[in-house]
Amino acid sequence: MSERIEAARIDSRHPAAERRGDGLTPWAIRGELILNCNCTVFCPCVISLGRHPPTEGLCQAWAGVRIDAGHWGREDLSGLNVGLLLEIPGRMARGNWTAAAFIDERASPVAFRGLVEIFSGRARGTTGLFRVLVSTFLGAERAPVSFETAGRERRLTVGRKIQGAVVPIEGRDPDRPVMAVNTGYWMGPDITVATATRGRVRAYGRVWDFEGRSAEICAIDWSGP
Repeated sequence: MSERIEAARIDSRHPAAERRGDGLTPWAIRGELILNCNCTVFCPCVISLGRHPPTEGLCQAWAGVRIDAGHWGREDLSGLNVGLLLEIPGRMARGNWTAAAFIDERASPVAFRGLVEIFSGRARGTTGLFRVLVSTFLGAERAPVSFETAGRERRLTVGRKIQGAVVPIEGRDPDRPVMAVNTGYWMGPDITVATATRGRVRAYGRVWDFEGRSAEICAIDWSGP
């Protein structure tokens, strides 16, 4: 049976979730994130930290997260994947985002609810900014989420809803990725500049295709609260 949680129904008070004195569950995620958006050149949000508008005036994006190691309280999150849909009407820092999450169907009930808490921002910590910036959380649902690496290419598949792939752009030295390093970007300080070799979204009434447009690859090390 498909499990889906709308924003208003999210509740972290699961008996298996270990909580701190402030009532929040400790969590951590290490792995990799890929993102493809509708910007025609490398996304200006990385360097401007959201103060510069997207190249097309608004941002539409899909993203994928591979969790190499992680936990939600005592629940292991290692090996799970998450897909995201993001829509931002102007400058990233001004908020009013719309977001949705697709949680790996292999997640246990506790892991599922923990990942919803993390990616809705309710768990605070690194992703806590979502609580401020996201005005419309479309919800979260279980889905077959695959995150694969084939050579230099990273591929995200969320059933028939997201089929994406990104690859680093080529620099003068083909053995070294082109990167923006030591940034203040919330996802991570070092971002590999990439482009999408596939970028199709068919979900929540959105029909997008961002092949050939801006993409990012980023090692993540997030935690909270």
